[in-house]
Formats: sequence, C-alpha cells, structure tokens
Amino acid sequence: MSRTGPTGEAVLARRAAVRLGVQAAVLAGLIVVALTAVAVAVLLGAQRSEVAAQLQHAIDRADDVADPPSGMYLVLREQTGEITTSPGLHDGVADLRAVAEAAAGGAPPTVERNVDEVQYEIATELRDDGVTVQAILDLTANHSARNRLLATMFATGIAGLFVAGAAGTWLGHRALTPLSAALSLQRRFVADAGHELRTPLTLIDTRAQLLRRRLRRDPHADPALLAEVEGVVADTGRLTAILEDLLLAADPLGVRPREPVDLTGLCRGVLAAAAADAADHQIDLRLDAAGPVYVLGSAAALRRAVTALADNAVRHAGRVVTVAVRDDHGTAVVEVADDGAGVDPALAPRLFDRFATASRPADPGRRRYGLGLAIVAEIASAHGGRVALVTPGPDPAGATARGAAFRLTFPTATDPGADEAVPEPGAPRNL
Repeated sequence: MSRTGPTGEAVLARRAAVRLGVQAAVLAGLIVVALTAVAVAVLLGAQRSEVAAQLQHAIDRADDVADPPSGMYLVLREQTGEITTSPGLHDGVADLRAVAEAAAGGAPPTVERNVDEVQYEIATELRDDGVTVQAILDLTANHSARNRLLATMFATGIAGLFVAGAAGTWLGHRALTPLSAALSLQRRFVADAGHELRTPLTLIDTRAQLLRRRLRRDPHADPALLAEVEGVVADTGRLTAILEDLLLAADPLGVRPREPVDLTGLCRGVLAAAAADAADHQIDLRLDAAGPVYVLGSAAALRRAVTALADNAVRHAGRVVTVAVRDDHGTAVVEVADDGAGVDPALAPRLFDRFATASRPADPGRRRYGLGLAIVAEIASAHGGRVALVTPGPDPAGATARGAAFRLTFPTATDPGADEAVPEPGAPRNL
C-alpha cells in the first residue's frame, strides 16, 4: 500500500514553521547577546571595583612583606630607601619605577602587567607615614571566576537558542496547521472543479471543430456562421488555457510557464472575443498600438487580466473603449480606457480589494466591483508589474464625466524574433 507525500500546503506550512523557528531563535539570540553584554559589563565593573578595594586595603595595612593578604605580594620602600619584597614574587613583576615615582611625591596609575602568562594588577602609593607601598594582586582567581561565569552564560544561551527555535517551530506549525488545511481544501475544490469542467470543455471543443470542418467543406455554408463557429473554437481554447492557469494558480508550489508574450496580439484577441458583447451594448472597441510589445509571463494569466479590464470597461463605457499598448522606455504599458461615468472617488483607495463596492449601491450610474480588479492586481504582481487607476473619475464640479482608465505596467522582454512577431498597423483601428 503506497503512501502519498505531503501536499503543497503542508510543505509550505512546514517551511513557514521552520522560518518562524529560525526567527524566534535569532530573536532569542539577540536578546541573549544583549543580556550577556550587559552582564559582562556589570561583572567586569564589579571586579575592577573589588580589585581596587583589595589593593587599597592592602596598601593601608601593609606592615610586613612576609605576611601579605592572600593572592597578593607587597613591595615596601622605607624612608631610608631600603626596598623589601614578599617572598615568592617573580622577577619582573614589581614596578620599581612606580615605587620611585611615588616616593618622590608622584601619583603613578594602577597598571596591569603580564608576566609568564599570569596577569597582575599593580597599585603604588606613598602613605602618610613616609613608607611607599606597592600592592600586587594575582588576577588568576578573578579570571577563573569570570571565565566560569562566561562559560555558564554561553552554554545557557546556546541551550536557549535551541529551545527558542524548537518552540517557535512547534508553535508555528500549530498555528499554521488550520491555514494549511483550509488551503488544501481550497486547492482540492479548484482541482475537482477544474476536472469536472475539463471534460465538457473538451466535448464542446470537439463538437465545435467537427462543425467547423463540415462548414468548411460545404460550399454553400454561410460565411457568418462559419466565423461564429471559428469564434467558438477559439473561445473554448482560451477557456481551456484559463482553466489550466487557474489550476496552476491554485497549487502553492505550481510554477506558471514563462514565455515571451506579445501584448499587442494578446489585446487584439481579447477585443475580438469581446466584440459581440460590445456590439450588444453599442460600444466601439479600439486598439491603439504601434507594434509588438513583449513581456515575459503566462499568456493565459495575462489574457485573464486584460479581459477583466476590457469587460469592466465595456460594462461601464458610454460609447467607446480604447485599449492602448506601448513600450515606455523598457516598461510595457497596457491602458484600458472608457468614456463612462468614472470611478467613485470614495472607492478609489480600495479599488483593487476583493469585493469592493460603491458606497451608493442604489445609484445605477456608479461602478460596482467584485473580484475582477483584485485578480488583475494579483496577476500583475505575479509578473513583476502593477495596475493603477489613471483617471479617478468625474471632475470636482461633477459636470462632465472623464471616464476611467486602468493602466497595466510590466517589465519588457526581448523580442523573440521578427518572424514570430505579428505586424501591427501604425494607426488605431476599430474592431
């Protein structure tokens, strides 16, 4: 019995959970580093204060170099100039120059000296009784305590990083599991719907092609009827491509095919498909393009975006819908404009949100928007472009309507070759 692998949603949820875990670990690491830095600064400050206090205490009470405090050595210079040192003090540790400077009335600073890989702190002072005392503290014990504390803090921080990462991953997985299930259900619905729609579309396409073949063989066939059948065949092909694009869009791990797409030819096809609907509404369709303009992307997805804008323009136009295509210094521009009532200014900021509607739904002259413009925005973003409303609507006086124009912009692609390009007329044409 075979076992299926994880779904795309599960893979994405797992990746997101891991990213959350890594982010939690990084955040915890930054916090640990900051706290460790503060703790080390406090520790070093406390140790310096303690060392200074020990040295000063030793200087004040020093009377016999043979009996120094634990971990210390003493150097005494009597008023007669005689210098005595504690037994066991290694050569080169005592700072005799500082002793001479203090005896002469100077104030030598406290210094650190490293001798034979042992660190010493040295303080020298002339006491009121005329005796110059130099206290030398072996810092080995202090350094050992500090190193143990730092090692403990480092180990605790590493453990905290692992715990934070594991906890973040677990919490992220728990939080994303319902979302993964919802996305999986949505993908299954789209896949099932696509499967159910593919069969009737195939049957319609087959029957339309058979009918077209018969009409082509019939010398007495009505040319207008043949043209309509040709349109049905083309439309079923477009519907099939749109269906495949929807299935790819529903798969979170799916990758749309990327190929050079001529926006001019694509817009011509969209307007040809919309001609019948435009004729019913007595709308004149115009294409303004000087030549092919190529972008890299999915032809089916781009056709969906332009179709949505053209359909929206036809539904709200007064008499004319113009689709302009041009190359603006490396940016492919598709602009769909109509001469309708324009866009409600109150709706403009959320025009590309899903199910955005006008504030006055009872007004028949106002536009209403559902999913179309939101889908256009998503397709544009997926192709590295954007969609924007160029003309927001009527002028402030409200006397005349300027219509609405939506502009799609994409990065241009290299022309795949003159033999593949479709020549376009230089002047605008009517469809």
